[in-house]
Amino acid sequence: MSMLDAAKQWARKIKRDVVALWIAARDPRVPWYAKAAAGAVAAYALSPIDLIPDFIPIIGYLDDLLIVPVGIMLAVKLVPADLMREFREEAMRREKPVSKVGLAFTIALWALAALGLTWLFWPKPA
Repeated sequence: MSMLDAAKQWARKIKRDVVALWIAARDPRVPWYAKAAAGAVAAYALSPIDLIPDFIPIIGYLDDLLIVPVGIMLAVKLVPADLMREFREEAMRREKPVSKVGLAFTIALWALAALGLTWLFWPKPA
């Protein structure tokens, strides 16, 4: 198997696991702490916009290449193995969802950052 084929297979597994974590976050059999981790990772990974935009050199892709895969690995470890197997099977049958919560969270975070910077740099009366 070539390196490109291995990378494609890894990317398919990551996409499948994100959808499986999205399913896990909604399943009542999953412990609350695993639901929280799975929901947070899935919301961020499925959000149509990134917290750190890709056009920012180096760190723009850091979340896609490191933060998301590490978050997925940690969340997968928290979900019971038999349930995760079931969620992965279901994820292969489903379409990839889009996280409106992740989108809203990212927009809110950017808005708070903009407000904070505006307050910080707004000229103060002497």
